[in-house]
Amino acid sequence: MADLPLQGPVRARRSGPGWLTRVAMSPKFHAIIERIPGLRLKSRAEGRALFDVVSGFVQSQTLLALVELRVLHRLADGAATTPALGLLAGVPEPRMAILLQAGAALKLLRFARGAWHLTPRGGAFLTVPGLEAMVRHHDVLYRDLTDPVAFFRGDTQPELARFWPYVFGAGGAADPTLAARYSQLMADSQALVAADTLRLVNLSGTRHLMDVGGGTGAFLQAVQAQYPKLDLTLFDLPAVVSGAPALQRLTVYPGSFRDDPLPRGADAISLIRVLYDHADATVAALLAQVHAALPPGGRVIISEPMSGGARPDPATDVYFAVYTLAMQTGRTRSAADIADLLAAAGFTAVRSLPGPRPYVTSAITAERSAG
Repeated sequence: MADLPLQGPVRARRSGPGWLTRVAMSPKFHAIIERIPGLRLKSRAEGRALFDVVSGFVQSQTLLALVELRVLHRLADGAATTPALGLLAGVPEPRMAILLQAGAALKLLRFARGAWHLTPRGGAFLTVPGLEAMVRHHDVLYRDLTDPVAFFRGDTQPELARFWPYVFGAGGAADPTLAARYSQLMADSQALVAADTLRLVNLSGTRHLMDVGGGTGAFLQAVQAQYPKLDLTLFDLPAVVSGAPALQRLTVYPGSFRDDPLPRGADAISLIRVLYDHADATVAALLAQVHAALPPGGRVIISEPMSGGARPDPATDVYFAVYTLAMQTGRTRSAADIADLLAAAGFTAVRSLPGPRPYVTSAITAERSAG
């Protein structure tokens, strides 16, 4: 379908690019800066950054091949030659050589003394909780993006939405097999999220924490390790909380925050990677529930990757924003967006706590007014 000409209000709001952008669009300017050493380095760095964007899909698929063929795992056991790795992976040697060279370019492995070795980055990849599981899960998202134009126009039915059936209500998550699948992925990625959240939010002085939408309790396990005297409550769908461990001071309530009232008694309620799974109307209703469940002075803790807002972030405004769009119900919100939703629910004293790794999580806290 041909692009339609801009007209009416759309044309009226359109303005030309800024002067610096106009300069960057000039071939003559690029020819000039190639003759100036300082500017030449800057120009080439920009060119490399652009090419990284262009080649990003190939890089991520190369990583997936290294994971699925267990190349990194095998090198964790010791150095190996190209023929040996090819034989173990069932990949012809010439093609394995290309894959290994690509892995070296990604700084995941290196070649020395006639064999391939795992690099510190490759070792970190294998040990960062949830990272390998995330890479293995990406094939679903990549299939949804096969036709990105149709995807962004809303003309496709993303497969990812079927992977996370709970976002449409409790019915889809009643299937124990589906519940186990997404609960495991959540649990795999929760260790880093919990660690960063607990660096950002001090729970000293809290008496009782309830984690809503807390899966199988991975976040509460991290909380208990740091705050062993804290009373804990886990609230999530029945098929999910059935996999929760038996912890001292932990009470498990099966239920859906869409249909069931939240238990009372906690003076703090956490929502860890919950809001961005859901549409604004669902989030508004949930925050109203949380407000009603808290006593005056009680605190809500929200932790999830957040949009950069006026300063777009490549991790959250590309990766997570597209991911939540593919889920069909979620939205990656900025801290300001979440603050507005909290204020509308009646919360005060809203504090934004940017995380040291925005691609893992950031946090926001707010209080129920004592008045």
